[in-house]
Amino acid sequence: MKIIMLGMAAFLFSINIQAQKKNVKSEVKTNITTVKDSDGNKQVIRTKEIEEVQSIELKDSDSKVLNKNIKESPVEVTATTKITENGVTKLVSVDRSAYYELDGMKYQVASDKSGYTMFAPNGEKSAVLRKTSNNNFIYKAKDKSSYGYFTADGNLVLENYDEATDTVTITTYMITK
Repeated sequence: MKIIMLGMAAFLFSINIQAQKKNVKSEVKTNITTVKDSDGNKQVIRTKEIEEVQSIELKDSDSKVLNKNIKESPVEVTATTKITENGVTKLVSVDRSAYYELDGMKYQVASDKSGYTMFAPNGEKSAVLRKTSNNNFIYKAKDKSSYGYFTADGNLVLENYDEATDTVTITTYMITK
């Protein structure tokens, strides 16, 4: 029985002394926002997890030197955002919730369970944005539907077709920072 216990102890201690092959850094940021409106209090929990993984490589792995230098290797960064709103959790690759400006008026784009909702400067719901299969958005307001997308700068661009003039008009909402 002693031999079995000593063997198990030796096995468990040998697991901890194996060499590490990757540097891993993980960071989780949680932001809880409570919004009070006519429907009551709504709580939005936004969890952003950033993980950085770097493989450890030695500069001169074949040498017989005891202490070896580490070679610079690329760092792989993975960021995921989970938004929980009204008990529904969704995974977002890039969260576009922010304030946008058009013609001197400030609009708010907020995440909802199916995409985004746009609020007018007076706080009323003015439109919805729904994601399409090719990572663009359909913008639907009371009287118009448009095709939308976000630029690399974070601006919201809407393209609207006008049947009367047979033209496409472009409207750009500038992100406020």
